[in-house]
Amino acid sequence: MRHRLIVPGAIATASLLLAVPASAAEPTPGAPGVGDPYYPAYGNGGYDVSHYDLQLTYQPKTDKLTGTATLLATAEQDLSRFNLDFALDVSEVRVNGKKARFDTSGAHELEVTPAEPLAKGEKATVVVRYQGVPSKVEVNGFTSWLRTKDGGVAANEPESAWWWFPSNDHPTDKASYDISVAVPDGTQAISNGTLQSQRSQAGWTRYNWRSRAPQATYLATLALGKFDITKSKTDSGLPVINAYSKDLGEHEGAARASVERTAELTEWLEGYFGEYPFEALGGYVPATDTTYALETQTRPFYSPDDFADGSNTSVVVHEMAHQWYGDSVSLKGWKDIWINEGFARYAQWLWSEEQGEGTAQELADYAYASHPADDAFWTVKPGDPGPDNQFHRAVYDRGAMTLQALRNEIGDKDFFAVLKGWPQKHKGGNAAVGDFVDYAEKVSGKPLAELFDTWLYQPSKPSAGAASFAAKNTPKQPRSWKQIHTADHHRH
Repeated sequence: MRHRLIVPGAIATASLLLAVPASAAEPTPGAPGVGDPYYPAYGNGGYDVSHYDLQLTYQPKTDKLTGTATLLATAEQDLSRFNLDFALDVSEVRVNGKKARFDTSGAHELEVTPAEPLAKGEKATVVVRYQGVPSKVEVNGFTSWLRTKDGGVAANEPESAWWWFPSNDHPTDKASYDISVAVPDGTQAISNGTLQSQRSQAGWTRYNWRSRAPQATYLATLALGKFDITKSKTDSGLPVINAYSKDLGEHEGAARASVERTAELTEWLEGYFGEYPFEALGGYVPATDTTYALETQTRPFYSPDDFADGSNTSVVVHEMAHQWYGDSVSLKGWKDIWINEGFARYAQWLWSEEQGEGTAQELADYAYASHPADDAFWTVKPGDPGPDNQFHRAVYDRGAMTLQALRNEIGDKDFFAVLKGWPQKHKGGNAAVGDFVDYAEKVSGKPLAELFDTWLYQPSKPSAGAASFAAKNTPKQPRSWKQIHTADHHRH
């Protein structure tokens, strides 16, 4: 037997190498974006946020917002520096209690360099102090902050957080929220989730809101102004909070007649999608000049324009359907927008069927026949529409036609099992279009890749036989059609 001679110096060197942990590699900066091909600079790499605590003060006369944001995050690599998405003026940043260096770059990047690097797996507390006038801050030529006569509103897609809190602004990093806002007495602050407390002192009232379930940054909302607030409970005991600007004028009656039915419509949707996934519900209608609605989590935003022609329960169905499809189950990348809009549109078709104003099949037939083969409508691919067409009507209507084609292919029993099972399977998480295709195949036992490719990814009009749609003549327009299309597009 041969013996290898190991000298003491070699032993010391070997021991030293064994003692050096793998994490001792040189820390590196986190990426300035998550790599979403539609919006490469949105979100950030290197960490995950689990909770946002926002302490805000707002003066409606000047639109000035002052805040302290505390983010609880976990490093996903050895971090020497990390970015936050933000556009207001920052006065101080602390990481784990120590002052951090900070700078800005790009259109909306706040670069933070901690006093000490963060090790992979380390939990960090990040505190950012800031102020600004959101309505005067533009990023890439626009502002997502909606200024009103008596305050302001944060409600937009795919971006709105930059104008009121620093964040990791991509739907794949969902978190819980505590949002505390002080406003002058007589002004109200509306946000997501449940109102934990409300107290007044020295001419100011502070509202404390809490969202417990995972929530994407673009689904966080804030409305500041003079509102009439109604409160009730569902039959199952969930709090319902609705708010209406005191400046809605002639739209007030129609808005109330629609939004006050939120609990009823949510209960109806549970029959298709399963148990409502959150701890509260409601909606709010500020006096904005916008023309869209938005599925802000637990408390959708509605424009007065949504009710210009009278009450509109269809738009409420659309936004509440998003609470399952888009909010509880969020997209993995912005190209997966069909997971949000196709299903919310189809919910409106089901509501039309319920109301006797046109069946889902009749609506699909009409939508299909309304666009000839050479219409540019068919060049938009709902499964990957591109950032410029993310909220194109094709994503909504062709997206819903896809679901009717699926229903015709696999039958009602399996189709409605898919609609209900999908949001339960992915509750609180993220999913892509491909994940839904796999799930539908598993439930139905049928190969469906060709069907989905035809309807979601081909830039041409599918044959009528591909979905059992009406092939000849344009059918009569269903009575629900115009109301369904009142609020089609988000603002970007």
